[in-house]
Amino acid sequence: MAMRVFAWGMLAMASLVAALFFVRYWRASRERLFAFFALAFIGMAANWTVLAIIDHPVDEAGQAYAYVIRLAAYVILLVGIIDKNRRSGRL
Repeated sequence: MAMRVFAWGMLAMASLVAALFFVRYWRASRERLFAFFALAFIGMAANWTVLAIIDHPVDEAGQAYAYVIRLAAYVILLVGIIDKNRRSGRL
């Protein structure tokens, strides 16, 4: 159990690092796709953090809410990709 929490902590940290890179790229280029990706990775970091905090075998409902956060992050990624394609006129 402790190893799983440690792994979720590492995944949360890696997601935050990726979000910081995308924020840096967004600040340099003002490309909205990078902002969407940064938000999605912040959502993924929140997902991993919530999973690490509520790591109880009894609390299955709490884990379901954590996966809703992950779903929202994936939806943000899709919205960013669709937004980018619409602005460039390819969709």
